[in-house]
This record gives sequence, structure tokens and C-alpha cells, in this order.
Amino acid sequence: MIFATANRHKLEEVQAIMPEGITLQTPADYGITEDIPENESTLEGNALAKARYVYLATGEDCFADDTGLEVDALGGEPGVRSARYAQGAGHDSRANMELLLKNLSGGDNRRARFRTVIALILKGKEHLFEGIVEGSIRHEGSGSEGFGYDPIFEPTGYTTTFAEMPLEEKNLISHRSICTRKLINFLTHRAENGL
Repeated sequence: MIFATANRHKLEEVQAIMPEGITLQTPADYGITEDIPENESTLEGNALAKARYVYLATGEDCFADDTGLEVDALGGEPGVRSARYAQGAGHDSRANMELLLKNLSGGDNRRARFRTVIALILKGKEHLFEGIVEGSIRHEGSGSEGFGYDPIFEPTGYTTTFAEMPLEEKNLISHRSICTRKLINFLTHRAENGL
């Protein structure tokens, strides 16, 4: 199945969760090397847009995800704009984190959540799955694993950031792993019932 992403970190995380024997392909494996537009106003919209783009180009079953960090004190920002939060910085994780920490400075409410939405197109039909993990934003980054906002996000019930966790530990609790497991369960159920 095609995972509509060019982000190698996402690919590694999702591939690590997939059952043995399932190898994910990317749009590049099908000659799609251009950036897939992400212009929608919601995570659901972006995930569907990416999946539809790849499905129309290949005719193959595929899925795409979009993830946002939603910070309560910032009214849910950066949300759907998480990867492009620092204006003009593109996908610059460091600039995004610096701007987020600056915007939170002086406030006590650091509650946040990561939310992932996966859009699956299977036999021409669209399906959506969601994964959420609650947590808080640290005052400064810590750790070298993961990507994006991982160095400043501490999941509820833990004393480490996602960036301080090995991938195996992060994949037990993360928003993306929760969402991916819902996708796997859906596909497994269909396969077991001959659908």
C-alpha cells in the first residue's frame, strides 16, 4: 500500500508499526516527486487531499496523514499549520518551536495535544481515522529523537519528551501510532471477513 508522504521520519514511524510482511511504498516509488498540496483548513481536509492526489495519479489503494499540535493557550494553534507555523520558514522545525515557545512565554497554561488524521482510500472508498495524545509544552527542548515539535512535547503521565524516547517507546503511545493502529485494525477486519 502507498503511504502518501515524502517525510522519511513519518515513514519510519508508521513502517515500524505495520505488521510483519507489510512494506509501505511512497509516491516517489510511483514517480510522484512533486510536493503534494496541503492547502486545506483542517487536518482531515489535508489528509484527504493528499490521499486523493496519489489515488488519482496511481489508481492504487493509499493513505495519507496530517498531524497538528494543538495548544490550548493559543486557541488550538499551530494546528493544521504546524509544519509551516513560522511564516516563511517552510518546514523548519527549529523556527516553529522557537515561535511556539515565544508565543507561550509568560503563560502558565501549557496544555497541548498532538492529533493525527489518516485518510485511507481503499477500492475507491474514503475512510478517516484519528489519533490523539494529550500532554504539555516544555519551556525548552530536550532530546534528539523524533522530529518536529517532539523536543518540547511531554505526553501526559511521562517525565520525558517524545524526543527523549526511543522510537519503540514513542510508538506505544503516540498520536500517529494510535491512528495507524486504527487503520491496521480496520484493514485486518476487512481481510478476515473477505471484504
